[in-house]
Amino acid sequence: MALELDQIEARAGAFVLSADLTVAAKQRVAIIGASGSGKSTLLDVIAGFRQPTSGAVRWLGQDITKLSPNQRSVSILFQDTNLFPHLTIRQNLALALNPATGRLRAGDDDRIEASLTRVGLSGFADRHLSAMSGGQQSRAALARVLLQDRSILLLDEPFAALGPALKTEMLDLVAEVAAAEALTVLLVTHDPQDARRFASHTIVVEAGQAMSPKDTEDLLNDPPEGLRAYLGEG
Repeated sequence: MALELDQIEARAGAFVLSADLTVAAKQRVAIIGASGSGKSTLLDVIAGFRQPTSGAVRWLGQDITKLSPNQRSVSILFQDTNLFPHLTIRQNLALALNPATGRLRAGDDDRIEASLTRVGLSGFADRHLSAMSGGQQSRAALARVLLQDRSILLLDEPFAALGPALKTEMLDLVAEVAAAEALTVLLVTHDPQDARRFASHTIVVEAGQAMSPKDTEDLLNDPPEGLRAYLGEG
């Protein structure tokens, strides 16, 4: 069972993205390529933010191409944490559970605390972002995503603004959570070391063409010409 992008073509103005690939369920996959190559467009198609002009997106055999983002088993974490600074962490996470009202129902407090504990933030529910470090804010954003309880997690460089040690810490945390929750994860990154650390397989996106996933170590040890030039190894 898998995430399938079957002969996808998607347009963003004059830019065209093509993808014909499969990602196995529960796999952690990196997406790497130059700026403007189509990495974020690829995530947008999977998440449902952009409708392809042709082709189909399938998850576990179901065609989800026409489903809206909230109808898909997909969550996405951006570099912007999507947390509201004027709300407490509890209030922010309540919006993940009840987007329309943000009101807590029976059992929601327990779910929120369990999610915060899962990411190492037990006892942080009543804090505001201003009282938290960048790493703690990233953990809170991850907790919010986990509360959505979806099978596919898309990461659009959410830890790029963190220092190297914190970024490594967050990648390891996501890998641990993904294994425990049986998540399928796609990570956009510019850093080949992130791909090596996090992902068993890597998708190269070059000039609007998303390639099929390849073994990360094999790919980075012997990159194709375009990736070699991007990595400065030409």
